[in-house]
Amino acid sequence: MTDRDTIRFLGVSIAPLTAVEAADRALRGGLILAPSAPGLCDLSSDPEYRAALLAADINLPDSGLAILLVRMLGLGSLPRTSGLGFLKELLSRAPLRDPGATFWVMPSEKAMHRNVAWLRSQGIEVTLRDCYIAPVYPRSGIIQDEGLLEILMQRLPRSVFICTGSGSQEKLGAWLRGKLPRSTSLCCIGAAIGFLSGDQVRIPAWADRACLGWLIRSLANPSRFIPRYLQALRLIPLALRHRDSLPPLVS
Repeated sequence: MTDRDTIRFLGVSIAPLTAVEAADRALRGGLILAPSAPGLCDLSSDPEYRAALLAADINLPDSGLAILLVRMLGLGSLPRTSGLGFLKELLSRAPLRDPGATFWVMPSEKAMHRNVAWLRSQGIEVTLRDCYIAPVYPRSGIIQDEGLLEILMQRLPRSVFICTGSGSQEKLGAWLRGKLPRSTSLCCIGAAIGFLSGDQVRIPAWADRACLGWLIRSLANPSRFIPRYLQALRLIPLALRHRDSLPPLVS
């Protein structure tokens, strides 16, 4: 994307795309990320995560807090295009419903079975052979997975969906982007597939549109998600200080 197609927030180019537009772009290939507010807080402390966002072909406007800050700071106006909305739109496209068109990096065996069952119920031709159960990737540092790369080079799917969660998936996607054909789309969607399959708490469409997914997740699992989203409030002073500029790295 060109600079005029994006809005810069904390030095990261955010694409002002609707879910339909983002799905159209994704079919051409490239790295598609949906940075969360907690993830954006790590721009100044995690160099590999920072590099992944800067290398992305599309950073979706997923974070409601980031969208609000962009508007308040006079940096522009962004639509809300969540990873969940993007995934639903992309999976409706005929080219991705064929056998072998998609490959899924799953966080666990349980999630894999539930997610594959849901995908097949939607008419998407996916089998367990189209999945890879990811190891526990480190939260910090470089992430590479030669075993996964070997499988992808043999199968060459049209789209790879990485569902390992914020932090690790962006780094893995950025590494794979430099190894796979440019026509391959690498979609880092975190728990989005789980919201649809029931592997995670379900988020109704109205709640996703209203940017209330964080609230539903917090109510379902307060001990896990309330601290995470409270930490995301660090994004406010970071944005006030740096606006559209990339924060300096701090050790």
